[in-house]
Amino acid sequence: MSQTQRETWTTRVGFILAAVGSAVGLGNIWQFPFQTGANGGAAFLVVYLLAVFLIGFPAMLSEFVVGRRAERNPIDAFARLGHRNWRFVGAIGTIAAFWILSFYSVVGGWVIRYIVGSARGSYFSGSEAYFGSISAGPEAVAFHAVFMALVVGVVAFGISGGIERSTKLMVPSIVLLLGGLAVWATTLDGGAAGYVYYLSPDIDALVANFGTILPAAVGQAFFTLSLGMGAMITYASYIGRDDSLPADGATIVVLNTLVGLLAGLVVFPILFSLGVEPGSGGLGAAFITLAGAFAQLPAGRILGVVFFVVLLLAALSSAISLLEVVASYLVDNTDYSRPVITVGLGVAIFALGVPSAFGLSILGWYNAIAYNLLLPLSVLCLLLFVGWVDTGDAVAELRRGTGLSESGAVAWLWFVRTVVPLGVLVTLLLGLQTLAVNAGLLSAPLI
Repeated sequence: MSQTQRETWTTRVGFILAAVGSAVGLGNIWQFPFQTGANGGAAFLVVYLLAVFLIGFPAMLSEFVVGRRAERNPIDAFARLGHRNWRFVGAIGTIAAFWILSFYSVVGGWVIRYIVGSARGSYFSGSEAYFGSISAGPEAVAFHAVFMALVVGVVAFGISGGIERSTKLMVPSIVLLLGGLAVWATTLDGGAAGYVYYLSPDIDALVANFGTILPAAVGQAFFTLSLGMGAMITYASYIGRDDSLPADGATIVVLNTLVGLLAGLVVFPILFSLGVEPGSGGLGAAFITLAGAFAQLPAGRILGVVFFVVLLLAALSSAISLLEVVASYLVDNTDYSRPVITVGLGVAIFALGVPSAFGLSILGWYNAIAYNLLLPLSVLCLLLFVGWVDTGDAVAELRRGTGLSESGAVAWLWFVRTVVPLGVLVTLLLGLQTLAVNAGLLSAPLI
């Protein structure tokens, strides 16, 4: 067991920005607009927003109370709280972080490649062919390595010197640049139809496709809030005892949601102004369709560089939290230095991700395992622990540093006990059904 003094955030703002940075990632800008497009536009948006505030926010507070009280990594947190038999919950989250970062880094490599490609106008003559040439094969492996090296470089400098310092720069930059792009998007001819599609829900479409929209929306909420992957337990383990967890959690959820909404206000006007079908293109949609759009727009090179720089900052801010989840376990339990630990983990995660750099079908499989199995399973187990095992201590921890009444905290506890796990359980079952259909084990969805 490492005996070194455990690091903490130097400021409350530092923690909030780091947590927002963890939440604001590729899920918000790469996947969110295109998940919305693939699942009926505003119908998906409605379910997603409900999932964020009714399921995601209470679940985030559950991760916070475990992390801050234990002051340990996700695996050891449960033993520190006197429940060693529940360490498997932290293990699932840690495995999820390791798994997700392995393919997330491949997509991060694409982003770096697209920054260069935007500056040179490399994809202007054919965005689909360009994506095909850089998304799989040796070049994708090489840029996967470059992205992973950047993540390792930040995490190796520690909590205050690496993660906090970098996210204080990256998160405001993401918001400012994305906001600027959203304002610019209002000037596009034909873009108004994008706002209608994005912000006017079709209730009939929602009811008809609820069985597929719900797991996609809840999975997206988990992914964009960094839930189920140990990140919020890890980050909360470094914060002060007197900070208000509900206030910090609400700030993080609202800021993260605003970034996701901003991304939609950029993407959909661009697509509709050029007559591009929303939701088309699969995992490469953000790259193929938006790159094609930039190729047709005035100042397309500049706009492309700005957009993909935003995407890179978002990718890095999330990726460093995923690596920190795994690194924190070894930092807490070994005497190896943080730089040695992060480099070793970086190599291992890179190796796991290499197969997904050789084909979109493999990367899609990695992504489906994370969305449909690992994240909802991890969140469900954590909710059962907080709601039914660690009840009294969880309520006391939630109230610490706040003016929250005991009745308010108990109301949260009962919500965590009943409504939230039920929603997550339904999502998990629907997600498993999706995996079974994709694997050919079911000929059609049962629901």
